[in-house]
Amino acid sequence: MEINQIRSFLLLGFTEDPDLQPLFFGLFLSLYLVTFAGNLAIILAIISDPHLHTPMYFFLSNLSFADIGFTSTTIPKMLWNIQTQSKVITYESCITQIFFFFVFGCLDNLILSVMAYDRFVAICHPLHYMVIMNPWVCGLLALGSWSLSVTGSLLETLTVLRLSFCMNMKIPHFFCDLLEVLKLTCSDTLINNTVVYFVTIVLGVFPLFGIFFSYSQIFSSILRIPSARGKYKAFSTCGSHLFVVSLFYGTGLGVYLSSAVTSSSRTSLVASVMYTTVTPMLNPFIYSLRNRDMKGALGRLLRRAPSLNDGLL
Repeated sequence: MEINQIRSFLLLGFTEDPDLQPLFFGLFLSLYLVTFAGNLAIILAIISDPHLHTPMYFFLSNLSFADIGFTSTTIPKMLWNIQTQSKVITYESCITQIFFFFVFGCLDNLILSVMAYDRFVAICHPLHYMVIMNPWVCGLLALGSWSLSVTGSLLETLTVLRLSFCMNMKIPHFFCDLLEVLKLTCSDTLINNTVVYFVTIVLGVFPLFGIFFSYSQIFSSILRIPSARGKYKAFSTCGSHLFVVSLFYGTGLGVYLSSAVTSSSRTSLVASVMYTTVTPMLNPFIYSLRNRDMKGALGRLLRRAPSLNDGLL
């Protein structure tokens, strides 16, 4: 069956038990709403508070936007399928989902790497921070991250369009995961697998090495600080970012780099929930709970919300 004859795939999701479907619907709807609201609040707080118009918060707003896009690529479709008791996703929707999944996934990787570089400059070169991380440089770093993400996603997506598929159209996942889609094809996937690992290395592994290098320099600088209070203050500025990096890369790269040596779709499915849903949901809490500036901005935003609603009415 040729690819231009394929009209749809079947997303098997987590379970076929109809009694468990409402549980999964409620769980993922709650996760999605918390993720969307939390990251949107971070973006609005940064935009509305002039004190947060700094490189660190500029990149954090980009990360929050990427997290909203990342979860919105997969979760709404899954919720719709559960609600309508349908497992169908059209071929066009599947390709679109693959494209945006890689756009926002790669963007997460690159923004996390840029944020590590920002912390490296702030801690290791504090006197030159505002000169190095000027608005022009920050804009270029953000634009470069977006451009590389779109380019990498196009490479992944366009190579799928050349494939033909067999009769089995069942994807054992809750979204169109590229590696699961490639398992359904009757065509040779050498080019696709090469592109997958190339993009993973360039937009996943290289940024991770950049993060490792940045933090090796950061830790070296922190150890040279004489006072314990100074060390704690320096480390507290990057602790949240380091935790998010560990969570995101630990689950995300673990799934894709181990896919070549394991045939367990269930393992990939569970790990995918962590980096597509749980990590984006936790990011607003991680970056705001121990950050006085962010908590203050969020508080002021919430206090202004009723007056904004009154003005609109």
